[in-house]
Amino acid sequence: MKKCIFILVVLLTIIACSTTSQNIASNDTVSNKKGNDTVRIANDSLEYEVIIIDNGFNYWLNSRALPRNYYSLSYLENKNYQYVMEWNNRVLQPNRYSPNLYEMTIDYQPQIHYGYEVNYLIYNYMIYFQNTYKQKLAGYVPIR
Repeated sequence: MKKCIFILVVLLTIIACSTTSQNIASNDTVSNKKGNDTVRIANDSLEYEVIIIDNGFNYWLNSRALPRNYYSLSYLENKNYQYVMEWNNRVLQPNRYSPNLYEMTIDYQPQIHYGYEVNYLIYNYMIYFQNTYKQKLAGYVPIR
């Protein structure tokens, strides 16, 4: 079973989809669609992918995000877990937090090894989201 991680507009969600592809030759692939500013990162060997559709994120990722391997995998996993926990808390409080920003919960499970690229993309989206929409999910938010 292939798991997919989707971030749509200002929506980050992990969903399950059924596929039985075991293409281990390409661990990480990145494709960009310029028309709607889509970023796709797939790790076929781990069977997870992230698709982000948010105007401006692709540009921000390429121009302002710190380079890959700047952070350790454990750092990214720890920060993502903190961000996702706060995100999910806000989804459950639509009277306090905008349901336009926090539409669905994220099924990010710390015991699952998503791989570096997936964690890198989620982390950077969370930084982009916090800076763009003036939100503070957890602790210090780097300004880029």
